[in-house]
Amino acid sequence: MTEPTSALPAVLDLGYSLCPNDTFIFHALHAGLTPSPLPVREVLEDVQTLNDWAVAGRLPMTKISYRAYFGVMDRYVALRAGGALGRGVGPLIVTREALGDLNGVRVASPGALTTAELLLRMMYPQVEVVRMRYDEVMPAVQRGEYSGAPLAAGLIIHESRFTYPSFGLLKHLDLGAWWEGETGLPLPLGAILVRRDLPAQMQWALNGAVRESLEYAYAHPDASKEYVRQHAAELSDEVMQAHIDLYVNRFSLDVDEEGERAVRELHRRAVAVGAVPASGLPLFVSAP
Repeated sequence: MTEPTSALPAVLDLGYSLCPNDTFIFHALHAGLTPSPLPVREVLEDVQTLNDWAVAGRLPMTKISYRAYFGVMDRYVALRAGGALGRGVGPLIVTREALGDLNGVRVASPGALTTAELLLRMMYPQVEVVRMRYDEVMPAVQRGEYSGAPLAAGLIIHESRFTYPSFGLLKHLDLGAWWEGETGLPLPLGAILVRRDLPAQMQWALNGAVRESLEYAYAHPDASKEYVRQHAAELSDEVMQAHIDLYVNRFSLDVDEEGERAVRELHRRAVAVGAVPASGLPLFVSAP
């Protein structure tokens, strides 16, 4: 375990995605509308890039998939605020035509370190995976090929949950619904991490800053709209709001006891299938 140090950066680089749920949560903090123990600088990237960067320890504070978090727990700890957990929020498997068992079938995935691919492998351990950016998955499945090879299905996340019918695709399986049926728990998707070598007081203060940023967003719903729209590509206002309504919820304010149980269960299952090593480190920051 990394020992905490008192050394602090002058400006804290904060990595998060361009997705509406993240830009909604972090707008006030980024814009200086709510207090922060350190000045923050936004670093906007897709989730798989942020996952890869966390493996390299590049950012002191970052959004990450829970699957990726389980592999970097020696370096990072999750905040209680700012994450994405919930019901009805899971990744979907989509196809061009109705299919049965996907074992042995070639499926597009948004990344090896995503929670989505972990669930896919739990459900279909013999699936053949080809990886690409999450926004390339639906066009590839619609074409039925990727890099010249046939592609039968795709694993979609984020706003793709709302837009896949426009690509003429069918829902094969909701992996979130599968998880909820298996465990009775909400599905952990993404967390906000801080480095374990930051002082405990700073870790807890950053947790409070993220929560205050979200509380500001709820209290001033129009304040973040332009910021969210700026980074939401070609999503309609209706899809942007549906995305926020689905992925930002009570667990984003605090993971609470139920959310902690869900994260522990996902970690236990990931260890059981050999995806990540076991760890006895605390999953979340706590008050010093």
